[in-house]
Amino acid sequence: MGSQGQAAWELLLPAVGAPARRRGRALQEALREAVRSGRLAAGTRLPSTRALATDLGVSRGLVTEAYEQLTAEGYLRSDRGAGTWVGGAARAAVRGARDLAPGTPGVRVDFRPGTPDLSLFPRSAWAAAQRSVLARLPHPALGYPDPRGLPELREALAAMLARRRGVVADPERLVVCSGVAQASTLMGFVLHARGMRRVGIEDPGSPEHGRLFASTGVETVWLPLDEKGLRPGPLADSGVRAVVVTPSHQFPSGISWSAERRAALLDWARAVDGYVLEDDYDGDFRYDRAPVGALQGLDPERVAYAGSVSKSLAPGLRLGWLLAPEALLDEVVERKRTMDLGNPVLDQAVLTEFVTRGGYDRQLRRCQRAYRERRDALLAALAEHLPGTRVSGIAAGLHVIARVPARFGPPERFLARAAGAGVALRPLEEYGTARPADGDVRLVIGYAHVAPSVIDTGIRLVAEACGRGEAEAFDPGSGIPDPGH
Repeated sequence: MGSQGQAAWELLLPAVGAPARRRGRALQEALREAVRSGRLAAGTRLPSTRALATDLGVSRGLVTEAYEQLTAEGYLRSDRGAGTWVGGAARAAVRGARDLAPGTPGVRVDFRPGTPDLSLFPRSAWAAAQRSVLARLPHPALGYPDPRGLPELREALAAMLARRRGVVADPERLVVCSGVAQASTLMGFVLHARGMRRVGIEDPGSPEHGRLFASTGVETVWLPLDEKGLRPGPLADSGVRAVVVTPSHQFPSGISWSAERRAALLDWARAVDGYVLEDDYDGDFRYDRAPVGALQGLDPERVAYAGSVSKSLAPGLRLGWLLAPEALLDEVVERKRTMDLGNPVLDQAVLTEFVTRGGYDRQLRRCQRAYRERRDALLAALAEHLPGTRVSGIAAGLHVIARVPARFGPPERFLARAAGAGVALRPLEEYGTARPADGDVRLVIGYAHVAPSVIDTGIRLVAEACGRGEAEAFDPGSGIPDPGH
């Protein structure tokens, strides 16, 4: 047996040990991998089918079938009368799968906002809903769904949103989508098709809106806020005809828009024949009173309302909704259809079961209790370890704005030392165009996903890393306000 035959025999020997019924497939897979990896280099002449079959102790037909299959796929080439050779078309595949999900390597305590407590996900109740759905879901329901979503889910969500958030919720105008991110993208495509090339976003606000709209060819324009909401003057001067807002609990400033600013925004939309996309990302989480109702309830023909289960259940479910104005509905639905043909039916059916049987309301109550406790723990930790820190915004949501006195700074050193202590923080400056001139450190601190004991540990680590400031510079009267419970 020549060297080529010996090499081929060694490469293919493991395949020969496969069970008889899958030995042929195993032989083909082994040959294919040997070519891809370069162990059988392009231009290598393979043994004849008779010689290789003898070397491997298998039937000649098995080897012949493998050669023919890989020749058809382009891995091998066969010249009549000249034998079988390794072709030159195959290239080695990239090994392994990278995980591009957001991670926190080397971080001991992560205070970056936007993540709920994933340990609160109701695994048992969700599994029970899955079993119930699978037991009764008819076969036709597993076909391509209505791109708007299952009718029963749209009805359940419409009833829940009308009850909890005060929206005008027609199930026919509700589109189930993959979270607020897809809702924003859908709106971006539709507005672009209508000739709108610029959309206003709150300053400060989420940079993610800018990236999402950019993917649709729409530019975003920062529009300044004050303590009441979006300032009417700069909005009118911007020339935009569409804006994205978070009026119930503004992200990240934490304010709730005043009634006057809500009315002014709607007057503007009517005057310019424009639209508002309301991102109600955490509207259910208010700790000192009932949540302020959604803006969409005041004018459903000018306001598109978007929300999701990302903060109440888990972002990994990728389930959300968009209530579209009547004038935009057909375009939104058609764009949704061409993007993905609709969300997975089983996931929609399970969410329907969860909402209609009361599981979703119970989950919201559970999360509200946990997040309220963690907000209190954060305020207490800031008061103890970073005295003089002021927290702004309403008692709601999954984050706070904390203004740490300048004596703990400057901001760049503060953030660097916190990171060196293994604590991840995000400055307010990452969410807009404004930059502080007073030297104070402004932080957007997420607390929902951090246990109370860990919250205290994290803030203590920051204080120890940054120094406790000069004691005589601290005014006891400027401490953290009461949580407002």
